[in-house]
Amino acid sequence: MKPSAVHCSPVTNTKQNFSPTSWFTGKMLIDPTKKIRIPLIPSPRSPLPPPQLPEAEVKLLAKPPPVLIPRQPNYPVHLSPVQKLVVSALDKIEAGVLIPLEKNQPLPKTVDPTVQISGNFAPVQECPVQHGLEVSGSIPECLRGVYVRNGGNPLFAPSGGHHLFDGDGMIHAVTLGSENKASYSCRYTRTSRLMQEAKLGRSVFVKPIGELHGHLGLARLALFMARAGVGLLDQSLGTGLANAGLVYFNGRLLAMSEEDLPYHVKINGDGDLETIGRFNFENQVDFPLIAHPKVDPITGELHTLSYNVLKKPYLRYLRFDTSGAKLRNLHISLQQPTMIHDFAITENFVVIPDHQMVFKLSEMVRDGSPVIYDQNKMSRFGILRRNDFDESGMQWIDVPDCFCFHLWNAWEEVAENGDETVVVIGSCMNPPYSVFNETGSPILTELSEMRLNLRTGESTRRVIVSGMNLEMGQVNRLMLGQKTQFVYLAIAEPWPKCSGIAKVDLETEEVTKFMYGAGRFGGEPCFVPEKREFYDKESEGEGYVMGFVRDEEREESELVIIKASNMEQVGSVKLPSRVPYGFHGTFVSEQELSTQLP
Repeated sequence: MKPSAVHCSPVTNTKQNFSPTSWFTGKMLIDPTKKIRIPLIPSPRSPLPPPQLPEAEVKLLAKPPPVLIPRQPNYPVHLSPVQKLVVSALDKIEAGVLIPLEKNQPLPKTVDPTVQISGNFAPVQECPVQHGLEVSGSIPECLRGVYVRNGGNPLFAPSGGHHLFDGDGMIHAVTLGSENKASYSCRYTRTSRLMQEAKLGRSVFVKPIGELHGHLGLARLALFMARAGVGLLDQSLGTGLANAGLVYFNGRLLAMSEEDLPYHVKINGDGDLETIGRFNFENQVDFPLIAHPKVDPITGELHTLSYNVLKKPYLRYLRFDTSGAKLRNLHISLQQPTMIHDFAITENFVVIPDHQMVFKLSEMVRDGSPVIYDQNKMSRFGILRRNDFDESGMQWIDVPDCFCFHLWNAWEEVAENGDETVVVIGSCMNPPYSVFNETGSPILTELSEMRLNLRTGESTRRVIVSGMNLEMGQVNRLMLGQKTQFVYLAIAEPWPKCSGIAKVDLETEEVTKFMYGAGRFGGEPCFVPEKREFYDKESEGEGYVMGFVRDEEREESELVIIKASNMEQVGSVKLPSRVPYGFHGTFVSEQELSTQLP
């Protein structure tokens, strides 16, 4: 049955009771001083009503816009007359002074909204579950479950700078069932930030990258702190976007961005998504976690990191057992706060990059960016034994001229002379700061191998696939931390769009491509193994690769399914609404869905 046209609508207001506190996040992190009770954030089960627009605007619009134009201030009823007066004065300062100054300052492409959220990078509205989608080919038996993918989807139109990473988190979900049945839905993750802004009818939280730059960034920060101080905003429930990573662990789907705790999102029986709330691992964690945790396929344990840009310890390593109990919370000494977006695990070690992208807030006083490339710093990797209780045995190995935004896998090898080596596979980006600052040079992100000799403390780095932008990808996750032969990566050309998928044989360096075709682009490929038990070397490549694809000429979106062994398409699901380009995803099997916790 072909799906009919769908009216998908923006998020509604939901009344919450907030209490003020004094900590601030937004890629700028301070640990809260005490644990908090995290309330549940309801998620509507039916289509959400369109935004309330002036009558003149309603006549001009055939359907509600994907981003909302901020309406007149809607002050919370709990504010006193004096508080409302102060908030009104702050609004006038923003409208009369700050916004005109921002509009007079040219924006680089990296934070220009006309670039960052244009075309298929533009946001969409929520879509309730649509069943009976058109399927071409066949859906393999091993794909019974739900494919979910995260991304930034701003609810309100930005008034100033906006980076792709600044959008509110939205998850797109395709449920695949028996007899070629498929359904689709997409929902905002109802973060505290989103719900407060929806209630106020406008964007009031600082955009972590797009607005925190130079003197105007300091002014934005001061305005945000003033609004929080007067009681308009509540920071105690987090300021995160939950727009980057997704992981299924211990019966919960967790949506993550590295400036906050993760959010627990439930996949309901009909395929809809429901935000349960901000998740602090049963009161065991009260600080943000990065968006790329690792689940060990052998032990079932979850490994993750937390970084702080304002005070020491600048980095922590955490480990949780299969029931979610915290086993480790190690402080790791760094000389300066560093952006650590990803890391890797092996059978016995945790591999932590300490690269040259650092946080230096004083640069804002000099009218610069707080995220800088420190040319005087040596890139290095830290090797920590997983069972260590402190960092005293950690070994740091220099790897010059290396910046990997993402690491795909790592494993241990022993040479003929007995030397133990940690092998790291990642995509090295050059220039390193290209994602955040306009450089004038084309981005090159090449699949590379770093070999770290634990006896000599020396390293080597070599490019596996040269001259091709390979980013956003996965290995067979059942072999994470073990030696793998294959990695599946998006061909990020023309940057930042992705024109196909590359299957790279790490042993032969052979590249097998699946190209989407003219005017068609996708994102991160998701590999799903054909069998669920732990894999051996022979069966590593048995499975399927899937991901969202947008045909920009025909204005159609679909989920494509590719057989990994020959990289040929076996099926596709036509989607009822546009799916923007996004970030990271995962697959949750039927068996895992049956173990979901409330």
